Amino acid sequence: QVQLVQSGGGLVQAGGSLRLSCAASGSIFSINTMGWYRQTPGKQRELVATITNGGSTTYTDSVAGRFTISKTNAKNTMYLQMNSLKPEDTAVYYCNSDITTFQDIRLVRTYWGQGTQVTVSS
Repeated sequence: QVQLVQSGGGLVQAGGSLRLSCAASGSIFSINTMGWYRQTPGKQRELVATITNGGSTTYTDSVAGRFTISKTNAKNTMYLQMNSLKPEDTAVYYCNSDITTFQDIRLVRTYWGQGTQVTVSS
């Protein structure tokens, strides 16, 4: 069984910084693309940033230049460093990962973290 456990988040003033972490654990054979999403009430979940197994990254336009996605392969952990935060960044943030387990190395499944609230006050 695989789990993605998130940490970080909280309340910060506009212009401040926060760091989110997402640790994958369990019977992991390989981790493919990992990503961060966010969601506000009444809206669809929005893709924020992704990072591939090779380290290539993408960002949605609204966070490019302010957020940085990274990972440590040895710890199966992904991070989202969020700088110059704005009130419109307020949302529940979720991590996501495409993972192959030892139970079936032919199958890639998508797993989600539990979500963490980020609130940016003006």
